[in-house]
This record gives sequence, structure tokens and C-alpha cells, in this order.
Amino acid sequence: MAFYHPVLFALDAERAHRLTIRALALRGKLGTPYTPNPLPWPRLASTVAGLYFPNPLGIAAGVDKDGEAIDGLFSLDVGAVEIGTLTPLPQSGNPKPRLFRLVKDRAVVNRFGFNNGGLAAALPRVAAASRLGSRGRIGINVGANKDSADRIADYALGVAGAAPVADYVTINISSPNTPGLRDLQSSAALRDLLAACAQARGDTPLFLKVAPDLDATEIDDVVRAAADHRVDAIIIGNTTISRPALRSANGTETGGLSGAPLAPLARQRLGDFRRATGGAITLIAAGGIGDAAEAYARIRAGASLIQFYTALVYEGPGLPARMLRDLDALLARDGFAHVAEAVGIDA
Repeated sequence: MAFYHPVLFALDAERAHRLTIRALALRGKLGTPYTPNPLPWPRLASTVAGLYFPNPLGIAAGVDKDGEAIDGLFSLDVGAVEIGTLTPLPQSGNPKPRLFRLVKDRAVVNRFGFNNGGLAAALPRVAAASRLGSRGRIGINVGANKDSADRIADYALGVAGAAPVADYVTINISSPNTPGLRDLQSSAALRDLLAACAQARGDTPLFLKVAPDLDATEIDDVVRAAADHRVDAIIIGNTTISRPALRSANGTETGGLSGAPLAPLARQRLGDFRRATGGAITLIAAGGIGDAAEAYARIRAGASLIQFYTALVYEGPGLPARMLRDLDALLARDGFAHVAEAVGIDA
């Protein structure tokens, strides 16, 4: 995946993605001028899970799997960058090709399979990133190795390693591209997982990322388990294995679908989680968010923070700045002094 440019779109999607990450890493190393978010957008700042976020926009996990371009991503004016998914051991992921653009649908299908260089290689990059003060928050998204004999132990190891250097840690049990991983969303397995991770996190906020394909019973189970184990936020959600009507030929590829076609499902699941939690657990919206109007709708439906990924591919690196400007205008239009006042107003 790569930010839109005719040259990049002429390349294989995964190669273009790698070139984009390298360019962003260079941008960060060169110290591209950065404007602290709280100055132009005071209405957009908020505190979530005890953490100050200069604005609600965040880069979702998957853009920068190994934490190579954190500073470059922050230069896009986002309030948070979540790297990963990181596994305890490096792994190459699924065979290529595994990333497919659906240009007519402004969407993407991927079946990466947690390809990454491993937790130990990425943690020093996070520790070295310039994230102090108003620059934003860094999350680390952790997962289990595909061939692990004990996936819960993998997650606990990931949380324990990430917690000392991350602002928050996300447990990712929502990827459809590692066989059996989503089974950890079931009640008994999830409780064992959360118990282990809660013990490993220390005082670092713990987030849980779930799939948008859950049914009502599964949502209730997730909410109860998250509440019992004091999960600080739930991210809804990852890619979907469902297939709405698509126009692009690559829509038939196996893997998780992201981008504009995911928006209706992700929006519905956010509402489901808001009703199930009664507002007692912080929610973070992801999936099909490509402009301020959609971001604002998710906030009004109950999301305290927003994450996006695929929209950057089609809208380019100027997307966050446009969204911040338009989101601020929407909040001002409706008389909100701070974004937190709008969270869940339509729920």
C-alpha cells in the first residue's frame, strides 16, 4: 500500500508500500518542520485512557509495521501512530502477492499474515522516536507468531516488552490472515488472554482490537471480558472477511478487506459496541474512514479516537490536515468547545 501517486500506483502494491515507508522514514530523519497540533486545533485535543492526545486522528497499525517511520508519520499532523503488528519472533508472513488494490472501490485486500521483523528489533526505534510533549502518542500493536505453540504466552511476552516504551499497547486478535487467531475472540480464550496481558502490562494502558465481523453474542462476551480485565479501550475494528458489492476484480482475492466499502459495517459495529458498553469503555473507530464527515459521525456514535490507513492510499499525505480542518469546523458549527463533548451524542 502506498500514498497515491501515479508512479507508485504503477508498481506492485507491496513494493510501493515499502517505498512509501522509506520515504517517510527519511522525512522523519531530515526533521521535516512539524507544527504542534494543540496550537491550531485546541478544540480537537482530549484525554483518553489517561493519555493526552493532541487530536483524535491516528495512523492504524499496519502502515508502519516495524516502527521505521514514526517521526515521518507524525509530520502528517496526526495525534497518534500505532505501529505493528509485532510478534515475539520475526516472521516473513504469507506468500506474495498478498496486497491488492481495489481502485474502483477505493479499497484494499491484504493477506500479509503479520510479516514483521520481531519485537526486539522494533522497540529501540520506538524508544528513540521524538514523541514528547505535543507530538502525539505511540501505540504498539502486538500479536502471536503463526507457528507458536502458546499464543497467549506470545501476547503476554509482547505486552511485557512493549509496555515500557509505548504510550499504550494494543492486543490484536482481529486479523483474518493468521489461521485460528480470531478464535481468541471467543469468551473463554479471551478471558485467559486478557488475564495474562493485564498482568504483563504494568501501568501502561491496554487496548483490544477486534474484528467487525462479530455477532451480538460475541460482542457481549468481548465487552464483559474487557470490563472484567480493565481493558482501557476497544478498537473497532480490523479488516473484514465479508464482501459487500465490489466493482474491482481484486475483490475476489482472499484476505481482509479495508477501505471505503468497509465503512457501513464498521459504523454498525461501533454502534453495537456503544450499546453493549453503555459508554463505560472507551471506543476507538477504524475501518473505512476517509474524510472528516465520516470521522465526525463515528465520534458522535461513540468513538473517542479515530484510526485510518487505506484512505491515505487514495487521498494522499495531505488527508490528515484536511480532516483536522474540516472536523474542527463541524464541531464549531454544532457548538462543541471540545471534541470530547461530541463523543456518543447520537448514541
